[in-house]
Amino acid sequence: MNEKKGRGKIMIIGAGGVATVAAHKCAQVPDVFREIMVASRTFSKCEAIREDIARRYGRDIRTAQVDADNVAELSALIDRFRPDVVLNLALPYQDLHIMDACLETGVDYVDTANYEPPDAAHFEYSWQWAYRERFVQKGIMAVLGSGFDPGVTNIFTAYCQKHLFDEIHYLDILDCNAGSHGHPFATNFNPEINIREITQPVRHWKQGKWVVTPAIIEEGSVHFTFDYPIAGAKESYLLYHEELESLVQHVRGLTRARFWMTFSDTYLNHLRVLRNVGMTRIDEVDYEGHKVVPVKFLKSLLPEPASLGSNYKGKTVIGNIMSGKKDGKGITRYIYNVCDHEEAFRETGTQAIAYTTGVPAMIGAMMLLTGVWQGTGVYTTEELDPDKFMEALNTYGLPWQVVEHAPLPF
Repeated sequence: MNEKKGRGKIMIIGAGGVATVAAHKCAQVPDVFREIMVASRTFSKCEAIREDIARRYGRDIRTAQVDADNVAELSALIDRFRPDVVLNLALPYQDLHIMDACLETGVDYVDTANYEPPDAAHFEYSWQWAYRERFVQKGIMAVLGSGFDPGVTNIFTAYCQKHLFDEIHYLDILDCNAGSHGHPFATNFNPEINIREITQPVRHWKQGKWVVTPAIIEEGSVHFTFDYPIAGAKESYLLYHEELESLVQHVRGLTRARFWMTFSDTYLNHLRVLRNVGMTRIDEVDYEGHKVVPVKFLKSLLPEPASLGSNYKGKTVIGNIMSGKKDGKGITRYIYNVCDHEEAFRETGTQAIAYTTGVPAMIGAMMLLTGVWQGTGVYTTEELDPDKFMEALNTYGLPWQVVEHAPLPF
């Protein structure tokens, strides 16, 4: 084990469903994660995680209340606990504050989603990539997007580029949730972030430039039916997702990159109605003398994503279809994972969406703590060696497989 990371101390910021999964998975690997702290604005959620981990594994973890928007407060907590890595599983709005605290205290950083300003429904890596030189000067490392998508989808691409392809020309990431939670309308992760993401215009990469198409709820949105392993045929909608931004910079020979996600007609119809009546707005409105942000109010009415697991049935199927060349011959490969909502709930008390993000978040932190990933600066996961991460996916609950596949027909 790397001397720098020898103590095995991790601080998890956040206490939602993904943080719950990550804390459980860390607790399952005591030889790597010797000390664990979960810190959040809502202390009761941290305590609930602590009590569940104690009951399931007989491990005592530490908890703390912290405002992740307050850099001084967060830096003071990091200084007291002295972790080897901070795993940011809070809101994307808070990424830069947490990175600032890591710079202040000299601690490595891992997250699962790129920064998004609270007053604009827009997300990109530029704000975090701007930290590269400061992290280099401080001698610490930041790993961005170590969830599933982004995260595992990037690692899948890096693994295939290293072992299966000489060049990858076409990359399609397909994310299918074939599960049912029994609610008329609910989001699988933070409703505010989820709704902001999927109501925006779509972009995909083609021939060296971004091509813009309508949002999934707009007329003219791009979609097709794909036959997913186990889950079967599902309508899949073209959606912009953040891993495309970094992958187009790091994949040899790439001429087209797209991201697809499944949505039911019921979900889309609910979302259209909410948008049409103004409930997805992110700006403030006046209501009886009070300033209210409609999407924040909507969030308070919807089921808490972490609560969905008890009734969730079905599976998720997420992976990449890649076409390119190997030894001068054209090949296509499909690499994917299948995750079961009920199995995720039995193990961690959450649903598969949280599980598929929380497990690779833990693995990313593990790669730093064990010295597999080393460096200074700011990285996305496809820039780092994928092999040990891929092994860990099989070991810690997200097994994958690679199969031959026909290229997508368009």
